[in-house]
Amino acid sequence: MVAPQNPPRRPALARDVALYSAARLALVAVTALLLLLAGVPLLVSLLLAVVVALPLSMVLLGSLRARVNAGLAVVGARRRAERDRLRRQLRGEER
Repeated sequence: MVAPQNPPRRPALARDVALYSAARLALVAVTALLLLLAGVPLLVSLLLAVVVALPLSMVLLGSLRARVNAGLAVVGARRRAERDRLRRQLRGEER
């Protein structure tokens, strides 16, 4: 008997999403800290850090974002295949 190939598991996707989220939050925190050290008030530095961190994360975290996107694509394809299989079963085309 041949073992089926294992697609990326959900824990890997969950790990990648958690890692990406933590990296984005760290980027906001570092940016806010740098702005605070430059003498910008706290609330303004937090708001600017959120705005600045978006394009920075697109550049700096591209590989991690690609892993998350690939994992989401695998999960989406698996869900679509399962939904199509269930629809065929409901129509009586498959047992």
